[in-house]
Amino acid sequence: MTTDLLRLAALTVALAAVSDALPQPSTPAAEAEPGAAALEAFLTDVHSLEAEFAQELWDADNRLLETAKGTVSLERPNRFLWRYSEPLEQVIVADGQEVWIYDVDLAQATVTPIDETTEASPALLLSGDAAVRDSFTVVDSFSHDGLEWVRLEPKVPGADFTSVLIGFESSTPRRLELVDGLSQVTRIELLDVALNPDLPAELFEFEPPAGVDVIGERG
Repeated sequence: MTTDLLRLAALTVALAAVSDALPQPSTPAAEAEPGAAALEAFLTDVHSLEAEFAQELWDADNRLLETAKGTVSLERPNRFLWRYSEPLEQVIVADGQEVWIYDVDLAQATVTPIDETTEASPALLLSGDAAVRDSFTVVDSFSHDGLEWVRLEPKVPGADFTSVLIGFESSTPRRLELVDGLSQVTRIELLDVALNPDLPAELFEFEPPAGVDVIGERG
């Protein structure tokens, strides 16, 4: 996967820090279960989601590198659409078999088959089926800032992110923080979240427009 996909949506959400450079709340062991329970409830009860998102990318020295905004739609199994509107127009879409990244300004699209590496991406953690859960290990679970948090690490070697932190309100994901191998942190906040909306199948279909350069091979 490319950095753009795993930056993913960049997914999600102004969080309470995952990296060592950011403050981490101390939580008694007795409170260590709610975050994991919220994740399980989301994976079990939520089959689709729509939201707006605001995204920030921070470097290892806690300096803000860039911001972005857009909308996201998810549907199980393995379908999602991240549509960036700011600062540049970009589309990241998965149809269950392939992931497309379309950069409108560059007139370039990259296609990647969904395999065990892409299954370890945060996007497929939220939109994948039960098998995707096996790609992550829950390493921490705690309550903080009014949310129930769970921290996960990918099991698959070579995954682009070293850890993922998700903050839930009940079974609704509100914030996400992704840490990559360079200790850069992508924070995403999900806004106006709708759970289990009816989404048209064509929403997750993508055909490169005429004249767009396609990189990769379709399955």
